[in-house]
Amino acid sequence: MSLLTEADFGNALPIDGYGPGFFRVAGEVRRGHLWVMADAVGAWGGFEDLATLEALAGQIDLLFIGTGAEIAHLPKPFVSALEAKGIMCEGMATPSAARTYNVLLSEGRRVGCALLAMPEAGEARA
Repeated sequence: MSLLTEADFGNALPIDGYGPGFFRVAGEVRRGHLWVMADAVGAWGGFEDLATLEALAGQIDLLFIGTGAEIAHLPKPFVSALEAKGIMCEGMATPSAARTYNVLLSEGRRVGCALLAMPEAGEARA
């Protein structure tokens, strides 16, 4: 498992680590794709699950999208829909998205992330 931080985030929910198919958020292991912001975390169904992320409008200004083990282009309709709700998004590999989220979270910024889980052993990469 890769550890991301040992900083004190108060009551905010940092991403402590990740591994094949899971994340550890504020000490709790969660399996599969997820979204996280300072005070909430939940399951995310991937790019087809736009409504889950649109519901974060007004609570965050910037959303990091973790695209898995490697960076990938975000679908234009996905980005446009989020921007229409006032959520700017930036795609990057999942490990980078988690680390960047933690840094901005520690600065008190209104950020969130939606992360595709890292592939499990033997799982084909998309």
